[in-house]
Amino acid sequence: MIKNKIRFSFLSLSIVAFFIVSTQEETQYNTDLSSFSTNDMQLDYNFCRDSNVPTTRKEKTFTPYLGQSLNAFKEVLGFKESQNDYSRVNTLGYLGKYQFGRSTLEMIGIYDTNLFLNTPELQEKAFFANTERNKWILRRDIKRFVGKRINGTIVTESGILAAAHLAGPGNVKKYLRSYGKAAFSDAFGTSLKYYIKRFNGFDTSSIVPNQRAKVSLDSNLVS
Repeated sequence: MIKNKIRFSFLSLSIVAFFIVSTQEETQYNTDLSSFSTNDMQLDYNFCRDSNVPTTRKEKTFTPYLGQSLNAFKEVLGFKESQNDYSRVNTLGYLGKYQFGRSTLEMIGIYDTNLFLNTPELQEKAFFANTERNKWILRRDIKRFVGKRINGTIVTESGILAAAHLAGPGNVKKYLRSYGKAAFSDAFGTSLKYYIKRFNGFDTSSIVPNQRAKVSLDSNLVS
């Protein structure tokens, strides 16, 4: 009986102690904040993420899928030539996104290389003018060789036009008409064979052959 009384008393004391602690915690978390103020304090809620701090979130980059379109053709060619850098001038003096030589630019009506390097729109128009001209020069070879296999690669119109951009239409004629025996590589070792294969199968059908294709410096339009 005495043991039960002792147990009951101990339990009662435990309950009372629990309520005292709970009351103290409640009082602690219900402190009156009216006496506190942020007046006269400079608060800055802006922050920047340190680039050196690792993050678990993966950054996604959007790359449009251009397929085998004409736009894809020129963008892939521009990337191969200069990584699409409009201001690029290589060690041999070739200029811009598509790495034009000065003689080719003069042929399509561009004589101011500084203007050319600083005007992306002019470079794009130059690309189309030169491609139209090359397609006119190679029109018979395109008709004759497209669909045939040379050095293990099926010849396509886009491959021929890319090769002409690399080496000029005259060298492409020699290559095709010799069925690949008249090989050509530029100063950096890039071959016609590689370009014909790399740029195989793009849709360049909307390029209109034009013997007199030029770029007008006044309007930046092919005339």
